[in-house]
Amino acid sequence: MIIDGLQCGHFDRKSFESLKLAGVAGVVVTCGFWEGALESLDSLGAWRDLIGENADIAAIAKTPADIVSANEAGKVAAILGFQNANLLEGRIRLVEMFAELGVRVIQLTYNNQNELAGSCYEAEDSGLARFGKEVVREMNEAGILVDCSHVGNRSTLDAIEASGKPIAVTHANADSLFAHKRNKTDDVLKALGQTGGVIGCATYRNITGDAYCATLEAWCTMVARTVEIAGIDSVAIGTDRSHNFTAPDYAWMRQGRWTRGVDYGAASAARPGKAPPPEWFPNVEDINVIPQGLRSVGFSEEEVAKITHKNWLRLYEATFRKSET
Repeated sequence: MIIDGLQCGHFDRKSFESLKLAGVAGVVVTCGFWEGALESLDSLGAWRDLIGENADIAAIAKTPADIVSANEAGKVAAILGFQNANLLEGRIRLVEMFAELGVRVIQLTYNNQNELAGSCYEAEDSGLARFGKEVVREMNEAGILVDCSHVGNRSTLDAIEASGKPIAVTHANADSLFAHKRNKTDDVLKALGQTGGVIGCATYRNITGDAYCATLEAWCTMVARTVEIAGIDSVAIGTDRSHNFTAPDYAWMRQGRWTRGVDYGAASAARPGKAPPPEWFPNVEDINVIPQGLRSVGFSEEEVAKITHKNWLRLYEATFRKSET
C-alpha cells in the first residue's frame, strides 16, 4: 500500500487507472490554489462528479478507514485538499462548513503571504497571525489537517506550537539536503518529529535537485537522511506529481491573479516551464518502485511500511476527526 501526501492537476480516469496500477491506496488531491469560496465550491462539485463517474475505481475518503476500505475494494481514495486558505475568505465559520463537505487538508498559505501566515517566498516571514491561530484551532476542531508545505519556516514553527494536533508538510524536502526556499529547515523537521507531524518527501525536481532525481537509490538515500533529522515516524511520501498540466496551468499556479508579471514559483528563469520528472519516475505508475528502493538503502519492512503509508494513516487518524466538545 502507498499513500501519496499530495498530487495536483487535472485528474481523469487514466489518472486513477495509473494510481491503481501502482498500488496507490490514497492520495491528497489539490482542489484549489488561489480560488475563493464560490470557486472552491465549484471545484468540490467537479471532484464529486469525477469520482461519481469513476466510482468503480475511485472514492472520496474522509477517514483513514475510508482509505483502507477503498484499497480493499480495488479503488483509489481521493482525499480532498486545498493548497491555500483563500477558500475561507476570512470567515472562520467556513472551516467547519468545508470540513462537512469532505475537505480534510488545507495549506495555510500558498506562495504569497496571506491573512493567516507568512509564505516561504516572502523576504521576511511574518509568523502566524492572530487569524491564523484561530484557523489552526478551528481546523483542529473540525477535523482538517494543517498543511505548511509552502508556509515560511517561522510560520510553520508557530503553527506547530499553536496546533493541538500534529501538522503536516505534505510535499517538501529538507533544506539542509537541497537548499531551496520551498524546503524546510532542520529545526522545523525536528519539531515535526517531536510533535507527531509528518513530512512527505517530494519528487518535484525543482525542490529535490538533479542529483536526488537521477536514480531511485539517490532519492531513497535522501529519504533516509530526512529520517535521520525528523525520525522514522515522521517521514512519508508527498510526490507533488501533476496530472495533465499545461503551460496555462503552471502560469495560474505561479501567478494567479496577484501579478501582471511573470513569477516562476519553485522554478527559475533558467528552467521556467514544467520540470522534467525524476529519471526513475517518468510515469505516474512508476511510484510503485519506491518500496523496493527504500529496502535497497537499508530500511526494514516495518520502516518501509511506515514511510509508504502507516505514518500518513496515523496522522490522519489523529487529525481527520471532529474534536469532541
